[in-house]
Amino acid sequence: MDDRQKLLHDWTEKLLAAYEIDGTRVDVDAVLGLAGKAAHGVVRPAAPLTTFVVGYAAGLAVGSGQADEDLAMRSAMAVADALCAEAAADGDPA
Repeated sequence: MDDRQKLLHDWTEKLLAAYEIDGTRVDVDAVLGLAGKAAHGVVRPAAPLTTFVVGYAAGLAVGSGQADEDLAMRSAMAVADALCAEAAADGDPA
């Protein structure tokens, strides 16, 4: 693990502990990959917005009992990934 990966891992663990959701699995590479797709396929500020909305949607799905954590996150990521690909192909985020 390089310094950047360790820093991100440690930061993620600190966030999870602060929110009392220790043990939650976070695929940092997948989140960063999606952020990159949003930044380059839509506009740069879409990266944090997209990852926030994905996490929020997944959390709502879990909280309402619609899906377990893994399915909720995979589904929310897949929707955003498809929308980013569509935006990149169209060259227009709207």
